[in-house]
Formats: sequence, structure tokens, C-alpha cells
Amino acid sequence: MKRIALILAPLALALTGTTGALANEGQARSDQGEARKEMRAGNVLSLREIERRVLPQMRGSEYLGPSYDSTALAYRLKFIKDGRVTFVDVDARTGRIINRSR
Repeated sequence: MKRIALILAPLALALTGTTGALANEGQARSDQGEARKEMRAGNVLSLREIERRVLPQMRGSEYLGPSYDSTALAYRLKFIKDGRVTFVDVDARTGRIINRSR
């Protein structure tokens, strides 16, 4: 009985992790759709416009990509420089940087 539990425990953990990853992917797709909808309605700036404003301020950093938070109406741009990751949060309505964090 203990052997079965030892075999099944890692499997259960693996399945739990996979389910969480799929849920996060679904949320990301939902947020992307929301970003498009808000942009078409004229409520937020396009990602290209946000990037056009922020990327020049991050010279020397490699741009890793964006994410969008539909609740906060904010983009989070991810950069790396010298092995350190920096997140730049940008108000999607105004294009103003609201936070930088490492």
C-alpha cells in the first residue's frame, strides 16, 4: 500500500501542476482578447504604441515580451539585462509607466 502511495503522489502533483498551467494559459488568452476589445473601443492604447513609448527608455536591455492585465488595464513588459529581470508596468489607457520592479 505504501508503494502505491509513493508512486501515485508524484503523479498527483504533476497533474495538479499541469491543471494550474492550463488555467493560467486560459487566463492569458482571455486577457489578450480583452486587450483587443478595449483597444478597438478606444479605451486603451495598442501594444505597439505602448512598446514604442517604453522600449527606448530601456536601452541596453533585451525585451522579453508583454502581458496584459484586463482588470488593472495595464501592460507588464518584461526585460532582462546582465541576468537581472525588470518588469515595467504601464497604464494601458495613457501609456504612462506606473511601476518598475526587479
